[in-house]
Amino acid sequence: MTSKEKRVYKPKLKEKRWDPKIEPVIFQKWQEEKIYEFNKECEKPIFSIDTPPPYVNTPVHIGQAYTYVWMDIFARYKRMTGYNVLFPLGLDKNGLPVEVQAEKIFGISMHETPREEFIEKCKQILRESGDQSVNTFKRLGLSCNSWVLEHKIGGRYETDDPEYRRLTQETFIEFWKKGLIYEDEKTTNYCPVCGTTISDAEVEYKEEETDLNYIKFKVKESGEDIIIATTRPELLCSCRIVIFNPEDERYLHLKGKHAIVPIYGHEVPIESHPYAKPEFGSGLVMICSFGDYSDVRILRELGIEPIYAIDEKGRMNQNAGKYQGLTVEEARKKIIQDLKAEGKIVKTERIRQRRPICWRSKNPIEFVPMKEYYLKQVEFKDEIFRIADEMNFFAPESKQILIDWINSVGIDWVISRRRFYGTEIPLWYCEGCGYIYVPKPGRYYQPWREKAPIEKCPKCGSTKFRGEDRTFDTWFDSSTSEVYILGYLWDKEFFKKNFPCSLRPQGKEIVRNWLYFTMLKALLLFGKAPFRNVWIHMHVVDEEGRKISKSRPETWIDPQEVINRFGAEAFRIWSGLEGNITRGDIRCSFERIEGTSKFLT
Repeated sequence: MTSKEKRVYKPKLKEKRWDPKIEPVIFQKWQEEKIYEFNKECEKPIFSIDTPPPYVNTPVHIGQAYTYVWMDIFARYKRMTGYNVLFPLGLDKNGLPVEVQAEKIFGISMHETPREEFIEKCKQILRESGDQSVNTFKRLGLSCNSWVLEHKIGGRYETDDPEYRRLTQETFIEFWKKGLIYEDEKTTNYCPVCGTTISDAEVEYKEEETDLNYIKFKVKESGEDIIIATTRPELLCSCRIVIFNPEDERYLHLKGKHAIVPIYGHEVPIESHPYAKPEFGSGLVMICSFGDYSDVRILRELGIEPIYAIDEKGRMNQNAGKYQGLTVEEARKKIIQDLKAEGKIVKTERIRQRRPICWRSKNPIEFVPMKEYYLKQVEFKDEIFRIADEMNFFAPESKQILIDWINSVGIDWVISRRRFYGTEIPLWYCEGCGYIYVPKPGRYYQPWREKAPIEKCPKCGSTKFRGEDRTFDTWFDSSTSEVYILGYLWDKEFFKKNFPCSLRPQGKEIVRNWLYFTMLKALLLFGKAPFRNVWIHMHVVDEEGRKISKSRPETWIDPQEVINRFGAEAFRIWSGLEGNITRGDIRCSFERIEGTSKFLT
């Protein structure tokens, strides 16, 4: 080459594009240098994120992966703008999902298996699936403070850990001291499949087709036939009153008379009530114990004693007569056959109806009398509205989801469950006089297996105690997460300085339980809002807008497969660019993520 020839430099890169193989190497470097470990002695202002602990009995959902990437973006942004960021990882391990899974995997029944053995089966599932979930979050490149289960601020936590359960029990003990807990027998939501009561916040609604049966009743005083339309003829035995709308002139002459219930023959009063809609069915409505929420409310309002027809196993009880022992569906079919045989069915219409179902099992719930523990909430609704106004919502309009739920709250929170894998209610009962012993806070109690931490009853002197065997609603655990991560158990000074938590990120579908119950407990414990900011996000759905679920294989997108195929960085960049989940659902597919991966150079 002569001096006149132009020299051209062509730098040679080791790789021409991003290589996902180096992602684990970078992550390992972060861990070795403890770059993201939380240091509470740091003088920078603290920004705390109450991350939603994912339930770990199944693989990480693509929606969880997506929203956790966004939480990681928040955390990294706050670090770059001068904050000491508390960004812990939590794992939810309590409650029904793992119990149902254990029954399915091991072919056992919870109530027919020794408690110790059943709990160990649940732990076995959770150990394996928990490790898988943690590994997926690691591969996503999240900047969580710690990946190790540690009892310190910033440490990873698990809701079935004795320390976390201790906090749950301590909040209960505090509420007991304040007179906010009571036990009562009420008609409550009951899932026969799960075998336990559930709160209103755990009830979903499903649109379904059903038969509206027009049934002949006879008026005792006049002998005339009246027609009543119902979707639940199996509850005829528990019919307590027939109502019509006060403005419905067709039935004004019936007021004060009595209807004779077919099949069973008992008499019930006929009265006017605004709940009856003249345009629905025949305009006459039978109120039973209990077909739906309205039946519950009306019988309470009128002070009428219910007749319960369904037992805890979802079968008809002795009040159903010859239908005793049948399931609800079986009894419905049989009683319709009998009514037709007697000429009591006038006609049947096919209608669509909203049916209350259990949010876990997806099976219809029933309303049965159960003696359970309740936490007061109805009397504090005005205060809950007040603390809602103390929090900033993103997007602002998402606050309405919370407001609508608060407005709908009409009964206190039933917090006890008849299950095994959960935090135990810390109570012992004196077998001599029934005195209830509430232990001192300071450790985790298991009354069903432990001797009472008291020598004798202070009331009657008996030395015999029976431990409570029920557990808490899993939301009673989850709704203390912000208290736990801010070090309430280990550093009260740090907690006082940094409560409320800076940010609660969560999905819209759990506003009515996780956000609401967290607010309720924070109000009753500390008198103020638990968060300064709340981010409510929508859902990640498939290309057709369908919910992504492992039970629907055609929709399922495994985050681990995404990472294996395209790398975590491709998924992270796609998450940051693909729409605004704060205001609408995000459509996801392998093709969309692959498209983003092609731009990584």
